[in-house]
Amino acid sequence: MSTLRVNNITDTSGGSSSLSVPGAAKAWVNFNGTGTVAIRAALNVSSITDNGTGDYTVNFASALTDANYSTCISAGGSTGSWTELLPSTYSTSQVRMQTRGTASNADNSTFCVSVFR
Repeated sequence: MSTLRVNNITDTSGGSSSLSVPGAAKAWVNFNGTGTVAIRAALNVSSITDNGTGDYTVNFASALTDANYSTCISAGGSTGSWTELLPSTYSTSQVRMQTRGTASNADNSTFCVSVFR
């Protein structure tokens, strides 16, 4: 068996290449959802939109083939106790979600989203 070791893979024009691996995340992000929203680390995520308390939109750098994907969402360090993590809008270019507290939405210091297709 051979081993392929590379530092970078580019497309034919020398730009970034997107590899498609079945079962691998098509996008993921770890971000701070309190104060000024800030991405800590990400793959195929260009930005986060803060729509209000506990309400975020994850914007994809490269659009997905369709909106029939699955999300895995986790949050921690909320300013209040939360009970639900709800994706609310799916599109090929973004997914919007909310963290619901016992009485209202709540911001979280650690918010993680993975997208599988």
